[in-house]
Amino acid sequence: MKRGTRIPIFNRCAISSFQNLKPLLSLSPRSYLSTLLSLQSEDLDQFSGVIQNNDLLKRAPNGNLLVLDHIDRGAMEPDARLYVKLFKKCTYQGKLKEGKKIHTHFLTSRFQHYVVIRNMVINMYAKCGDMELARRAFDEMTERDMVSYTMLITGYSQSNEFKESLWLYLDMVTMGLQPNEFTFGSALKSAGGMQSDAMGRGIHGTCVKCGYEENVYVASALVDMYARCNRMTEAEVIFDGMKSKNEVSWNALIAGYARKEDGHTVMQLFSEMKRGGFRPTHFTYSSIFAACASTGALEQGKWVHADMMKLGEPVTAFVGNTLLDMYGKAGSIKDAKKVFNRLVKKDIVSWNSMLTVYAHHGLGQEAVDLFEEMRAAGFQPNEITFLCVLNACSHAGFLDKGFYYFDMMRKYKLKPDITHYVTIVDLLGRAGQLDRAERFIRAMPNVPTAAVWKALLGACRMHKNTELGAYAAERVFELDPHDSGPHMILSNIYASAGRSSDAARVRKMMNESGVKKEPACSWVEIGNAVHVFVANDDSHPQTEEIRKMWNKLRDGITKIGYVPDTSHALWFVDQEERNERLQNHCEKLALSFAILNVPVGTPITIKKNIRVCGDCHASFKFVSKLIDREIILRDTNRFHHFCGGSCSCNDYW
Repeated sequence: MKRGTRIPIFNRCAISSFQNLKPLLSLSPRSYLSTLLSLQSEDLDQFSGVIQNNDLLKRAPNGNLLVLDHIDRGAMEPDARLYVKLFKKCTYQGKLKEGKKIHTHFLTSRFQHYVVIRNMVINMYAKCGDMELARRAFDEMTERDMVSYTMLITGYSQSNEFKESLWLYLDMVTMGLQPNEFTFGSALKSAGGMQSDAMGRGIHGTCVKCGYEENVYVASALVDMYARCNRMTEAEVIFDGMKSKNEVSWNALIAGYARKEDGHTVMQLFSEMKRGGFRPTHFTYSSIFAACASTGALEQGKWVHADMMKLGEPVTAFVGNTLLDMYGKAGSIKDAKKVFNRLVKKDIVSWNSMLTVYAHHGLGQEAVDLFEEMRAAGFQPNEITFLCVLNACSHAGFLDKGFYYFDMMRKYKLKPDITHYVTIVDLLGRAGQLDRAERFIRAMPNVPTAAVWKALLGACRMHKNTELGAYAAERVFELDPHDSGPHMILSNIYASAGRSSDAARVRKMMNESGVKKEPACSWVEIGNAVHVFVANDDSHPQTEEIRKMWNKLRDGITKIGYVPDTSHALWFVDQEERNERLQNHCEKLALSFAILNVPVGTPITIKKNIRVCGDCHASFKFVSKLIDREIILRDTNRFHHFCGGSCSCNDYW
């Protein structure tokens, strides 16, 4: 036997195969190794020839991979199937560093021209998240096939590099290679990701031409593509035409309607899916919770949560994050906390979601405490994390802490973007430091956007600074002339200051520019029904009872100190009419309806599509004291929890 030759080493897992391998022991070492490596793959699973299958990526003392070291020293014959196994191992375990070593070694072997193995190299790099190396491996191939293109197209698609994916798809089709179902699936995902309806339709046509229109995998991808392009009619046509459906096709359609915030259709499809015998997945539940979150549909969200628990699904971070977001946006902090605490494994999105809940509910100290707890647990905050904690500081009036965390971003090598600057302007504005807020804007490294000036404008309205408010409004009009909100704020600032002619000028400018005010509305969810109210609404079946209830409430709160603030009513009518219109604001109608219909002892939850007016905010505080009930109001800015005559925002909103 030659010096340096290594005989294969058995471990316990391989002993069961030993009897079948006895005849090989009479062969020479070289013949022995060669013959052993030609065994069937199932034998290789138990015995790799030199190294056990589980130890294929084991390192040698010199830092190289042990298996490659054996090959280099001649103790083991290289084999194409061995490279296949090595690349598969790296792919499944995400071992990019080891994969690079094996790839380098493979390129020096006599198998370097094998297209199948080169395709596996592309797949390995793509699955390990290094698309640059995947592309390089693709470009270095002298011969490519359909699988080569598909591997790279899929890699780009899964990395959200949709443009690269689609360019490569077009190149493949131009080369005359026919895509398969996986090519189409990835290309359609990329078209949907770019919301390119034109590209998606072109791929759809090729699917039909190649005979894949009835393939369930391709059809599901078509549903998803059209849904992401906001073409729900086309998505439904494809879905309804599918001869066989699966969970993926149902999820694609449900997710499409969830993105449109169409909770009613989402719940309808969910019921149909279950009746059809399909088991909902985490993707299903995540989409439904997102739909419920968008409308604040607490009761429906709770019902779906109970359904998920009944199926025995664990609350993983993926679905748990949308679940706690749903509870937070529906006004139930208690349930959001429960979900967060019970997550099987938290990720950065979990922490950010809970921080967002605290911020929207005005719980600044809780948000700050959670942020520090997250850091202590070893999680690295990202840009969204800091945005959440800055928002919480803004809503709670934590001026110094807000700047402390803003400066901390640099410690984590994070560059603030425009949303962080908007939050700091909002923080300064709420604190009444308007001049400092203006100086901060002028010192920004970024060009101020409309959102920055809107934050300053809102602060000027709050603190009744007419001149600076007018200046901020002019900047907004230049950058975002079609938003009605700033026009209305400026008009109200002028009206509150007694400058009716200026207020009229702003209204006239709105009319001439075709800018229309978004109608205010409030809604209450009871059971599976949502009751919507607008100002002076008399369309509800209980209109008479609602009017009587509010008149009763108004009389009661007037006796304990409520005084109408008519500055929040239309300025161009007389005082009596202004007061009357004030009492018919949509949130007051919604509150009266809720008191009539929500069982005693249950918190009342109301949502509004724009910011709550100051008079309604004041009246809700008095009502909560009068009837001794908790009232939760969600507007576009935050949640207000009214209880015992006070609000959780401490009148700081």
